[in-house]
Amino acid sequence: MKPIAEACLENTAPIRTVLRQLLPGRRQLLEIGSGTGQHAAALAGAFPGLCWQSSDRAEYLPGIRAWLVDAPANALPPLLLDVAQQPWPVAEGGYDAVFSANTAHIMGWAEVEAMFAGVARALQPGGLFLLYGPFNYQGRYTTEGNARFDQWLRQRNPASGIRDREALNHLAECCGMDAYRDFAMPANNRMLVWHRR
Repeated sequence: MKPIAEACLENTAPIRTVLRQLLPGRRQLLEIGSGTGQHAAALAGAFPGLCWQSSDRAEYLPGIRAWLVDAPANALPPLLLDVAQQPWPVAEGGYDAVFSANTAHIMGWAEVEAMFAGVARALQPGGLFLLYGPFNYQGRYTTEGNARFDQWLRQRNPASGIRDREALNHLAECCGMDAYRDFAMPANNRMLVWHRR
C-alpha cells in the first residue's frame, strides 16, 4: 500500500514549476528525505534527461519503492541515507542538484548541519541545493500560521522548528555554497536555493 502525505498532493505542482526553471541541463539529482516517495514519482517524469535519486532512512524505503513501481525509468530505486551518518552513499562523480522538501524543520539543528555538510560534499562545483519548506526571516515568522506550526513542532520535538534563512545562508557559506535564489511558494513556504562554489 502506498503511503500518502497530503502536503505532497498540494505542493507537487508548484515545486515542479520552480524546478523547471532550475534543472534544465542537470543530469544527476539526489533527493534527501524522500518520505512517502510521492515527489520522486511525480517529478522525475517532468525531467526525462535527469536521473532522480530518492533517499531516506530505512523505515521509509518500502513506501518509496511502492510509489516508484509505476514511475518513469529515470526515477532510481531509493538509497538508504541518514544525513547524520557519514559518508553518504553518493554517486561516483557526485550530483549537480540536490533537492529536499519539508525536512529542515523536522530535524534537530545538528542534523541540519550534517545535511548541509553532506550536500556540499555530494554536489559538483556549480551544483544547486534546493530546499523547500517554511522559513523565518531575520528571526521572525512570516505568518501567524507558521508561528503556530513552529509551536506545534517544538511541542512534539524541542530540537525541531522552523529554521531562519539567515542561519541557513551562514551554514551554506561555511560549507562552500552561496545563496542563489529564493522563491515564494504557496501555503507560506519557500524554495531556497544555494550554488556550490
